[in-house]
Amino acid sequence: MEEAAPDVTATTAIELVQGDITQQSVDAIVNAANSSLLGGGGVDGAIHRRGGPEILAACRALRASRYGKGLPTGQAVATTAGKLDARWVIHTVGPVWSATDDRSELLASCYRESLRVADELGARTVAFPAISTGVYGWPIDDGARIAVRTVRETADVSIEVVRFVLFDKTAYDAFEAQMG
Repeated sequence: MEEAAPDVTATTAIELVQGDITQQSVDAIVNAANSSLLGGGGVDGAIHRRGGPEILAACRALRASRYGKGLPTGQAVATTAGKLDARWVIHTVGPVWSATDDRSELLASCYRESLRVADELGARTVAFPAISTGVYGWPIDDGARIAVRTVRETADVSIEVVRFVLFDKTAYDAFEAQMG
């Protein structure tokens, strides 16, 4: 069987996994954080619970210094990963979905900025959740489209593997459909 020629323009491999992001062994795990950086529900709560108090302590230090008013939507910042099997957690605040206000660029910025921070840290493997598609209400099909497109278009980083870790089959199927 003949192998397909490698895509020489693609520098980042994209993987899809259905499962728990806190179980991933990667350099950096991206947290779909809230602006307070102090934990919450969903992915954010799971990362803080499994990672332990070191993550919360690092987030409190960020709040006391650079982010007194919280992390702005679309931005990203790194902390220790605590007890997670990663070196860093990259916190990013996704936008709340709106039927009347197009916030797609803010969502794309979450992926771009997280990749930029990961690259600055020297991370080569990064695990992402489906940002904003949980309690923030972003439709999963559109969220998957923006996520995959943004990772593919962010070429100025040395990330070797981006792994989308998707909580359920619906999310996995939506991302798989975008892989084309």
